[in-house]
Amino acid sequence: MKLGLLSAILGDMSFEGMIEYASKVGYECVEVACWPKGKANRKYAGVTHIDADTFNDNVAEHIQEHCKIHNIELSALSYYGNPLAENEEVAKASAEHTKKLIKVANALGIDCVGAFIGRSEYKNVEENLERFKKVWIPIIDEAEKNNVKIVIENCPMLFTKNEWPGGQNLAATPDIWRKMFDEIPSKNLGLNYDPSHFIWQQMDYIKPLYEFKDRIYHLHFKDIKLYKEKLADVGIMAYPLNYMSPKLPGLGDVDWGKFASALYDIGYDGPACVEIEDTAFEGSQKGIKRAVEQSYKYMRQFIA
Repeated sequence: MKLGLLSAILGDMSFEGMIEYASKVGYECVEVACWPKGKANRKYAGVTHIDADTFNDNVAEHIQEHCKIHNIELSALSYYGNPLAENEEVAKASAEHTKKLIKVANALGIDCVGAFIGRSEYKNVEENLERFKKVWIPIIDEAEKNNVKIVIENCPMLFTKNEWPGGQNLAATPDIWRKMFDEIPSKNLGLNYDPSHFIWQQMDYIKPLYEFKDRIYHLHFKDIKLYKEKLADVGIMAYPLNYMSPKLPGLGDVDWGKFASALYDIGYDGPACVEIEDTAFEGSQKGIKRAVEQSYKYMRQFIA
């Protein structure tokens, strides 16, 4: 495995500065945030370390040379939009930007593009699955042509009233993954597996590793702290942020020893990128760097 970092937390840095810093800390790879400039409406989005709209051969050469100098790889280009959004304009723009990133990834020799399947929060699972097939077949066709894998994170995107009632990412459970892969069996569609999202859904985050080992192409290392006393007060139908918080690896409820053991069991040897969304470390650039460095030191013990 290669221990890496999702670059979104370093959004105030340039691409060059972010790569230099990640390498200095010790990370071996980076999942690069590649949002369209100025087009994000939620936290941890909108970071553009590589701009697909201005990308060309000269930019590609510069990126590759800079990474080579600092001995670090790019594990994925990422844009977590919503190609199934209720708003058709938003959905179309998200799908088109994902296709752009597929071409950029191919030009850079990068294997993966990180994404959400998306979801209309106002439609049921069956209705969203119908839209998934129509929207995603052309995207996966593009991925196949460019020899790139789409890696879907299993975040339900259901945290506050803004995503209520159904959330904005369909691919949140093993049950839906099976349906998803039945509809589009292409091996260019896989998972960016994040154990933390199973914690607050009160699901087993180890068992699915074994069933879906051939579809896991990328990992996110993020933790979640579930506050049982709050859950007892508001119940599972409340907004999830009312009873849980994203945390740095090691500061939440994921048993990272067990998780790493299962990864070795299944022979996983791909990228594993720390994703930082812990508000306790967000007050300053110093706090953010502390989070980046602490996460590296903690996860290094599990990733040989």
